[in-house]
Amino acid sequence: MKRLVYIFFLLVMPFVAVAQNATSVEYSKELGDSAYSQARYADAVTIYEAVIKKEGGNVALHYNLGNAYYRSNMIGKAILNYERALRFDPTDKDTRANLEHALSFTKDEIAEQYEVFFVVWFKALVNSMGITFWAVVAVMSFILLLLALLLFFFNRRVAIRKTALVFVVLSLFVTIFANIAAYHIYDYMNDESEAIVMREEAYLKSTPDNSGTELIKIHEGRKVKIVDDTMREWKEVELEEGTIGWLPAVAIERI
Repeated sequence: MKRLVYIFFLLVMPFVAVAQNATSVEYSKELGDSAYSQARYADAVTIYEAVIKKEGGNVALHYNLGNAYYRSNMIGKAILNYERALRFDPTDKDTRANLEHALSFTKDEIAEQYEVFFVVWFKALVNSMGITFWAVVAVMSFILLLLALLLFFFNRRVAIRKTALVFVVLSLFVTIFANIAAYHIYDYMNDESEAIVMREEAYLKSTPDNSGTELIKIHEGRKVKIVDDTMREWKEVELEEGTIGWLPAVAIERI
């Protein structure tokens, strides 16, 4: 009997060792990058997802995951992860370019939203730099404002007072603008109200139930804004052009 038990353990132990080795594999970004470079996109997706779940996301991980999903023809997931990458770094040009490319494969034709020129200019300028840059500018310009005020109030020379006044006005403007820019980026990076449609097609409903009137059909990859998050099974959302309706919660994934 003892001999049989011994033989059994000899036969089983190799399989146990293999199983332990398989479960002890440490997923890493480098491992995901290797899988991606070998065109094993499904494996890359699995690895990147595991790393993000364990360590949290960052711009590089979500960017690479978006690329892996794109190569796997999962456009909705690709767009979702490009958007998540931009939440970490709105200035990343590669991510924004890949996002625009992925959006070109979506089925919905989204009407271009026209904005006045100074709003377009403001967004372009703000998004050209990161939140750290604008925070530093805000602090430095505020210090310059204080120094200029000191010169203006405590120096009796007219020329210096005039120059100080110019610096007061300029530094005040820069301080206000930099603070607005930093807040704008912070608000964008922490916005949890936007989501991406994950289903191939979904119908926007007039009420939060399947019997509601179908308002419009939208497709995978469409971005929506959640305006009512109080229900578990349904979410009231708004499209870019202003149409509001209800979608099943399982049809979308929050950015």
